[in-house]
Amino acid sequence: MRVWPGRPYPLGATFDGAGVNFALFSEHATKVELCLFGSNEDSKEGERIQLPEQTDQVWHCYLPDAEPGQLYGFRVHGPYDPPHGHRFNPSKIVLDPYTKAIGRDVQWHDELWGYRIGDAAADLSFDERDSAPYAPLAMVLDTAFTWGDDRPPRTPWHKTLIYELHVKGFTQRHPGVPEDRRGTYAGLASEAAIEHIQSLGVTAIELMPVHFFLDDRHLADKGLVNYWGYNTLAFFAPALRYASRQSPRKSVQEFKMMVRSLHAAKIEVILDVVYNHTAEGNQLGPTLSFRGVDNASYYRLASDPRHYMDFTGCGNGFNMQNPRVLQLIMDSLRYWVTEMHVDGFRFDLASALARELFAVDKLGSFFDIIRQDPILSQVKLIAEPWDVGEGGYQVGNFPSGWTEWNGKYRDCVRRFWKGEGGTVNEMATRLAGSSDLYAWSGRKPYASINFITCHDGFTLEDLVSYNEKHNEANGEDNRDGANDNHSWDCGAEGPTNDPAIIALRERQKRNLIATLFSSQGVPMLLAGDELGHTQNGNNNAYCQDNELTWLDWQLDDRKKAFLQFVRSIVHIWKEQPVFQRRKFFQGRAIRGSDIKDISWIAANGSEMSDEDWSAGFVRTLGVRLAGDLIGEMNERGEPLAGDTLLLLLSAHHEPVVFALPAAGPGHVWERLFDTAEPGAAPVTVTPDSPFTLQGRSLALFRTQRTEEPKPPGISGAAVASPAAAPAGAT
Repeated sequence: MRVWPGRPYPLGATFDGAGVNFALFSEHATKVELCLFGSNEDSKEGERIQLPEQTDQVWHCYLPDAEPGQLYGFRVHGPYDPPHGHRFNPSKIVLDPYTKAIGRDVQWHDELWGYRIGDAAADLSFDERDSAPYAPLAMVLDTAFTWGDDRPPRTPWHKTLIYELHVKGFTQRHPGVPEDRRGTYAGLASEAAIEHIQSLGVTAIELMPVHFFLDDRHLADKGLVNYWGYNTLAFFAPALRYASRQSPRKSVQEFKMMVRSLHAAKIEVILDVVYNHTAEGNQLGPTLSFRGVDNASYYRLASDPRHYMDFTGCGNGFNMQNPRVLQLIMDSLRYWVTEMHVDGFRFDLASALARELFAVDKLGSFFDIIRQDPILSQVKLIAEPWDVGEGGYQVGNFPSGWTEWNGKYRDCVRRFWKGEGGTVNEMATRLAGSSDLYAWSGRKPYASINFITCHDGFTLEDLVSYNEKHNEANGEDNRDGANDNHSWDCGAEGPTNDPAIIALRERQKRNLIATLFSSQGVPMLLAGDELGHTQNGNNNAYCQDNELTWLDWQLDDRKKAFLQFVRSIVHIWKEQPVFQRRKFFQGRAIRGSDIKDISWIAANGSEMSDEDWSAGFVRTLGVRLAGDLIGEMNERGEPLAGDTLLLLLSAHHEPVVFALPAAGPGHVWERLFDTAEPGAAPVTVTPDSPFTLQGRSLALFRTQRTEEPKPPGISGAAVASPAAAPAGAT
């Protein structure tokens, strides 16, 4: 094999049409060897090549005879000195941090650890056994792909509806997906999968982690897996387990074909990415990649460099203070945008990325770099604005250009519909876009990603069916998972045949979904909530790759009715521009009597007083949204206007009589839906007439012009049921 000096850039293995350039950053290494494997069954490399050049701490060579498909790894020499942060061990094959395809997965054996497992000295001992038979291997990739006329949909934030899903869980049991494609990227690109996503009005899917990740050894020993995928080892390579064809090259192509198909359906693809830690764990973890390449450079070490600073609860943290680590993250992000055509990212435990020294710094290097990047500054950026470290809860504190999972919205809405007192004041703020969190920094309502449920916690069905978590299946004696879920079982823990409890649970689900799509900000649905998916009370199903987490597409009449309700609510949200404002309501306090575009209404029909706001027992709220005072323009520069809407909410268990406010000259109120009567036809109500809002329900009205005065009271209207699917929906 001929060996030429090669170049220090780009990092990784790069095929240029004639040969392959290899480049690996390691600041503290003393020697680096490139190991070439003939097949993924080889227990030893066929060739070992010492990299002849080092430029600016990058070791590199060029092999003019190498081709795409070549399997490889590295042996990196240097001090094994854990007390000083160094863990080099050339007996261990380490994965290229820049690999774009995985040629062989990990096979768990003790030889993968840099120290002798069971030794009294623990990680201070040294293991000389060769890990080559079991280590993950990289593969040289030719990234060529015919994208055709693929274009990013670029849906504006204020018109975005996010749908969080798991590639396997969404398609594994779908009867419309060909059996050989279920659980795969190809399955997600199937006609049946896309049809369902479109029928919900979804504009963007948020994929749970698809970067190559590992099943933790302790899970494998229990017969479990890391189903969620928050255990990344390679930040450029798609997970091979979701490919319908188990080929590294074809897995990359299949991912690209999936993106192309979703784009053709005007659906954006957002990736949930985990740059805050890696799968190598704490000081007692295996040596698979970064630890063996240069532990002291890639990881944040504690004051005792033998240990790691851990703000994630996963054992280690990426060293965001090192320019080469920042480069790796930025190179990875740009690769997924430019080469894989994804449309944005949701950053897991994003507060950990913002820690410059110890405290969270919203003006940290990571944010500075992204903001000035001409590619990444133009895609959708979503922060999970917390980590497990001190001061890690940073909802509302991320910089301009970022949106955030609004955990305060989730908790407030749950507590309100659970019936807790003292929540009306905050509920109003959350409905209006959480200006208390975002307006102070010049951000807009769409900085708030509003959600009721997500992958982490109860599903919507379980939120109204369980008071307590039931995680026994995880094998941790129900100790894992959050204990405070703001959930309510509606009178019975878990499954029940009581028709009254079932009816109440369905109403509560309708209340929660209707609230989500009546709030300012970007709504996010958890895949399966519209189908009534349950995890039997498990609120931490991270290790459950089975029918507990796979969506069940066999729907009974109750589930079909709820699915239709969700579709109808989304249709209303899309048709009413007042729900998709780009600006806060006048930018003033929401209680001011001079506010014309929003008014908060008490049950007597007047604007809420200070006494109404501060009364702890109040569980009802009305809000009038003026559709003709939005104060914005559409894409063509025309004034944006829509219906004026009236939203009535009551978490009280008894009916509440509302006196409806004025609707405008020559107008009456038309009820669009009522969660207490989901199948009822629309009705009209004259202003100042009493309307009885049933206990624990939500109703939405719009102004309707009338030619002749209507008598007081409610009159029926011969129109279609609001629960029916909107035109064009399936």
